[in-house]
Amino acid sequence: MKKHILFLLLLFPLIVFSQKNKQQSKEIQEIKKFQSDLNKEYLDPKETPLRDDNFAKFKKHPFFPIDLKYRVTAKFRKTENPQPFDLPTSSGKSKSYREFGKASFDLDGKSYSLTIYQSLDLMKKEEYKDYLFLPFRDETNNRETYGGGKYMDLKIPKGNTIVLDFNQSYQPFCAYNAYDYNCPIVPEENKLAAEIRAGVKYEDIYHH
Repeated sequence: MKKHILFLLLLFPLIVFSQKNKQQSKEIQEIKKFQSDLNKEYLDPKETPLRDDNFAKFKKHPFFPIDLKYRVTAKFRKTENPQPFDLPTSSGKSKSYREFGKASFDLDGKSYSLTIYQSLDLMKKEEYKDYLFLPFRDETNNRETYGGGKYMDLKIPKGNTIVLDFNQSYQPFCAYNAYDYNCPIVPEENKLAAEIRAGVKYEDIYHH
């Protein structure tokens, strides 16, 4: 009996370790699918923001190495009675959004908060009614990533937490084609005093 109990005690950490590895493997596969889908979008003449030589030379995006440190489970607090507002865009026009909630999380021992928005136009469409929009800036901007910041697409969470996977953050179309696209400018409240070295990088994307 004692041997049996000892065996189970020894086995338990292995089971937990195995389950953790399976979960991490699933998360990494999700990130790889995001990368693959993003590359396909930019290689598709009907969907790509790239034009002319930039499209002809494009092979794939450069990404930061996948790092699950940048996949965080944030505390989510929904905004009560949000009022519609106009978010300025890169062209000088604006787009209508409302604040949906706030996500609070820790990274490298420091606490951060980001505001999540909902597009008033998209929420009218059945296939996008549960879509949320998270624009953010961080200290990699103007160096390793686009100066205007990056975006993340999210879905309405069911509870009081939401997963923010910065490995699945991407740059606005304006980073590649400022003439044809009109991109929301990241609000000041979503500027992080941290380096988020995850997701799409901004380097010589056309020759990778």
